[in-house]
Amino acid sequence: MSHKLEIEMIVGSVFDDVKKSTIPPFSDTIMDFLAALSSTLLKFPDIRNFPDIVSFAYWCRKSNLVRLRQNFNHTHKRLGRGVVLHIAPSNVPINYAFSLAFGLLAGNINIVRVSKIERPQIKIICNAINFLLGLEKYNKIKSMVTVLSYPRNSETTKELSLYADARMIWGGDTTIRTIRSMPTQPRCVDVCFADRYSLCILNAKAIIDTSTNTFQKLLINFFNDTFLFDQNACSSPHLVIWQGTDKNVKLAKKRFWTRMERFVYEKSPIAPIHSIDKFMHVCRLAIKLDTITAILGYKNQVTRVQLKDLPTKIDDLRGRYGFFVETIDNKLENFTKIVNSKYQTITYFGLNPEKIRECVFSKGLSGVDRIVPVGEALNIDTTWDGYNLLETLSRIVDIK
Repeated sequence: MSHKLEIEMIVGSVFDDVKKSTIPPFSDTIMDFLAALSSTLLKFPDIRNFPDIVSFAYWCRKSNLVRLRQNFNHTHKRLGRGVVLHIAPSNVPINYAFSLAFGLLAGNINIVRVSKIERPQIKIICNAINFLLGLEKYNKIKSMVTVLSYPRNSETTKELSLYADARMIWGGDTTIRTIRSMPTQPRCVDVCFADRYSLCILNAKAIIDTSTNTFQKLLINFFNDTFLFDQNACSSPHLVIWQGTDKNVKLAKKRFWTRMERFVYEKSPIAPIHSIDKFMHVCRLAIKLDTITAILGYKNQVTRVQLKDLPTKIDDLRGRYGFFVETIDNKLENFTKIVNSKYQTITYFGLNPEKIRECVFSKGLSGVDRIVPVGEALNIDTTWDGYNLLETLSRIVDIK
């Protein structure tokens, strides 16, 4: 490896000879290490200020890892593929930690590139990893974890790709095309997480009838799905589809959005520059679309563009900072007319998820990989974007 590359080492060290000795998925040592990482993170004094770190730490608990191991396909004997290069996203800082955990659980050596943008989540988790790797009991894991940073347009990704047996590429479509064009080993496996679009389906009567406590939880869950990362996450909904009579939808919208707007204003007031961004986006939509029936907002915390009909390319019109397009659709199969391969997650409240899945299967849709309750949009797991990541990052050693 060239030593002229602009690399900042965060965990581990630069090495010239990559050791490709792998281990089986869900080894006891790795599970123990991740469980210890969970305990270390949960003891961090200001952990409650970082709900994404809390979520990752809970995911790494021993009980959850045991559950994952029990659900894993053990029909075949497996080993990790070798060296996995992770190109982590800058818009959702916690994803690098999950990506690393997937690589470790699958039995691989991992090189993780994180953004040069300073994120406290990256520093906190890497400090915890460095602490654990300093313990003698985790000596064997030292060679399996490298976290580094370098400029976005650096040649480093090209050089590291030559070492990789698999690559986890998180990023926009342009980033993915660029990285996939780089030379790799013939058997290198690429797992790409491209730009995706997500939506939320709400049952009006369920929102009207729900108790105060359940309704408050719904507000918190919807906030977490959308505002924690300013709708940057691919799984954060941008389109809200209402189901119900015109009267019930009107009442439900009033209850939901009035409280949601106040909740957002109290929890996370919008920055002036983001208000300008949203205003500009509304203007662009007003020019492009002729089906807009209303544009609503409260102190610009939540901006809603109501549409009579959904255009087929609505996934190109996604906004940020609390920007939603909404419509009424009482026949689930209607929304399937706009779904393409860009659609990832459907969150729901007051509906039977099996009926949503039936629509996806009956229409043979090219998109929609996840159907989860409101509040679980960001709950990443070993099955993501339609991939079983631990199976993809490991190989079968067959015997007849």
